Amino acid sequence: MSRAGGLRLGFFTRLLDAGSAAERYRCALAQIRHAEAQGFDSAWVAQHHFHEGEGGLPSPFVFLAQVAALTTRIRLGTGIVTLPMELPIRVAEDAIVLDLISGGRLELGVGSGGNPEAFAAFGLRDADRRTVFAERLAELIDALGGKPLRGGDRLYPQHPGLLDRLWYATFSVEGARAAGRIGAGLLLSRTQPRPEGAPDATLAEIQDPMIDAYLAALPAGAEPRILASRSVFVADRREDAMRFADIGLRRHHARLVAAGRAPDVHPTLEELIRRQDVHLGTVEEVIASLRRDRVLDRATELAVQVHSVDPPHPYVLRSIELVAQGVAPAFGWRSAIPAETRRVA
Repeated sequence: MSRAGGLRLGFFTRLLDAGSAAERYRCALAQIRHAEAQGFDSAWVAQHHFHEGEGGLPSPFVFLAQVAALTTRIRLGTGIVTLPMELPIRVAEDAIVLDLISGGRLELGVGSGGNPEAFAAFGLRDADRRTVFAERLAELIDALGGKPLRGGDRLYPQHPGLLDRLWYATFSVEGARAAGRIGAGLLLSRTQPRPEGAPDATLAEIQDPMIDAYLAALPAGAEPRILASRSVFVADRREDAMRFADIGLRRHHARLVAAGRAPDVHPTLEELIRRQDVHLGTVEEVIASLRRDRVLDRATELAVQVHSVDPPHPYVLRSIELVAQGVAPAFGWRSAIPAETRRVA
C-alpha cells in the first residue's frame, strides 16, 4: 500500500447494536470515541430510514454533532447521506454548520442509496433514484459553492471549502467516472451484488474497473481520494469470530431472503463469509484475508465495519483495538496516538 501521505484508517458503523435506538446511539458513540483513542483517522456513519434491521440512523448530522462534542481529532464522515430523499439546500446548511462547530472535521459523503422500499414515503420511485440523485447533487454543489439559489439568495454561512471534502458513493463504473469528473472522493462499498453471468466474481474484479474509470476522469492535478469500506471483525480467538459470524451473517441472509434480494437457500457459514465479503478471525487471519483484496493497493483510506457480523458491543471495541494494533500497521498505517497512551476497553 504505497501511497502519498500513507494509508488512512476509518471506523464505519451502521448503528446496529442490539437494543433500543438510544442504546444503539450510546454504543456507537462509545465505539467512535474508542476508535479515536486508538488513533483512527475517521469515523463514518450510514443514514437509513425506517428499516431498523438495515441501519439505525435517519439523522446523521444530528448524531455527528454529538460525536463532535465528545471527540477532538477524529474526522466525521457521512457514508452516506441519501441525497434523493433530502433537500440539497438543507443538506448544505447542516453540513456547513457541523463542519464549523467541529473545527473542520466533516467528510461529506452522498449517494443515491437507501432501501428501494423507503423511496415511496418521500414521494419518489426507486426507479428514478439515479436521475433525482444527479439533479440534487448538482444543486448541492452549487449551494456549497456559493452560487445564487432560486430567488437570488446565497447560503449563510458560506463555506465553499467543504467541496474539497465531498465524497460520492456508487456501485457502478459510470458512477465512479462521475465522481472523478467533479473531483469528489470515491466511496467503495464493503460488498455489492455480482453482475449477471459472473456470480463468483471477487469484489476486486468488480471495483477495479470503477477505480480505473475514477482515476481517468479526475481533473488534472486533483489528488485521488479512494475509500474502501470493508467488513472486518477481528477477535482474540477464531472460535469467537466464527461463533458471532454464524449468528450475524445468517440473520442478515434471512433479511435479504425476506426482502427478495437473496435466494431462499441454506448456505454454509463459509459460503456466507465469501458471499458477503467478510474478513474475520485473528489478527493474522484478517491480515492474510485483506492482502488478497487488491483494491486496497490503490485505496487511500480503509474503513472497517463489523456489519454484517454485528457482534456484541464489547467485541466491537476489542476489534477496534486489534485493527489499530495489529491489522492496519501491516498495511503501512501508523497511529497518531502513541502506543503507551492508547486506552483499552
